[in-house]
Amino acid sequence: MSTALQPVDSVEILVLIDNKTDALSSLPEGFTDEWVNLHKAGMEQISGAGQCCANHGLALIITAQRGGTKHVMLFDAGPVDFAVEYNASRLGASFGEIEAITLSHGHWDHAGGIPAAIDLIRQGGQTGDLPVYLHPGMFRKRAFPLSTGELIEIREIATPDELSAQGAMPVVTDQPLSVLDDMFYISGEIPRVTSYEAGFPGHVQRNAEDTGWEDDPLLMDERYVAVNIAGKGLVVFSACSHAGIVNVLHAARRDFPGVPIHALTGGFHLAGGNERIIEDTVADFEQFNIGLILPGHCTGWRATNALERAYGERVVPIAVGMKIPL
Repeated sequence: MSTALQPVDSVEILVLIDNKTDALSSLPEGFTDEWVNLHKAGMEQISGAGQCCANHGLALIITAQRGGTKHVMLFDAGPVDFAVEYNASRLGASFGEIEAITLSHGHWDHAGGIPAAIDLIRQGGQTGDLPVYLHPGMFRKRAFPLSTGELIEIREIATPDELSAQGAMPVVTDQPLSVLDDMFYISGEIPRVTSYEAGFPGHVQRNAEDTGWEDDPLLMDERYVAVNIAGKGLVVFSACSHAGIVNVLHAARRDFPGVPIHALTGGFHLAGGNERIIEDTVADFEQFNIGLILPGHCTGWRATNALERAYGERVVPIAVGMKIPL
């Protein structure tokens, strides 16, 4: 494994799980919506049972192509096994082609479906090593305050031992690396450089001795993934952006100086308490000259609308079942 990311010819993203379902809004040329993709997968009539389910979380199947070489990564796996199985079966997702899983950070809405994903990958015929890329800080019990102020625990994620028992190969590191013939880059920890992105205030984790809670607003286990399309630039995947989406963009620019950012997608974490930083975030996006802004998951409708007002047709909200060619 190295950190020398190599350019690819193309990228395709299948949105397996997202908070939203939307098969009606217009899309850029080449993008296809949930209903089109369901029909291609064999759906003969539209019905409630035939559609995908939206769910609070994110899972993206990312396919990168360079010449005759293709590699496929699953970036996060949503909140629950059911959502992975339900949407994969309806979309006809080729899980047997997935060669690696990257977990962005240790929260249930991104990690809950990993056991089902591993099973589907093996059932699909993938017999080789199945690396699951993890950060060592993901595995303590965590909690956060509800709007009432009450602390509620977050479901713990599968441990490396549990993933190994399933037949996967956990790779636990906080260092950056490039994988799958150097076509995918998995970042290290993301530096916090902006003055206004404060992470997840109120978020806590068990201390090392497991005797009580300690503050954990920065969630340093979160990482981003990037692919570099030749002649276009980086596609940056930031699943939940607890690090701050502008901090993520600064990290990508630092990690790949001089490479433009062609597209940015994932959850930008600008809902709820973070709505106060929408204006600063939208303004700071300008310096990165992002070709396509594809918000989803935890971005929130207020931030999505603000981005669209500022950047117009460059903004395309993602939704479950959407396929995005880049």
